[in-house]
Amino acid sequence: MVTRKKVGQVTPEERNEIQTLFERRNGLNELAKILTSDNTELYEKLVKDMGDTTTKYQNWWDRMAQKYQWESSENGKWEINFETCEIFLT
Repeated sequence: MVTRKKVGQVTPEERNEIQTLFERRNGLNELAKILTSDNTELYEKLVKDMGDTTTKYQNWWDRMAQKYQWESSENGKWEINFETCEIFLT
């Protein structure tokens, strides 16, 4: 069983930023499942977009962790509850 510990909270504006990136990343991952490398131009655009989005996603977590000084652990990861803006360490 995965344990979850509340370690912080973000503002609704900060939540909106990560939620947009989260949804975009998921959409790109779904697109990657059906897109073949036959369409080189579209495939290259997808790969670039996935890289950019993943970087922005990770940068958000790094920025917020530094700003709010969230507790962390070696094998843990942070999760956000989009409804409550709460951050959990799992």
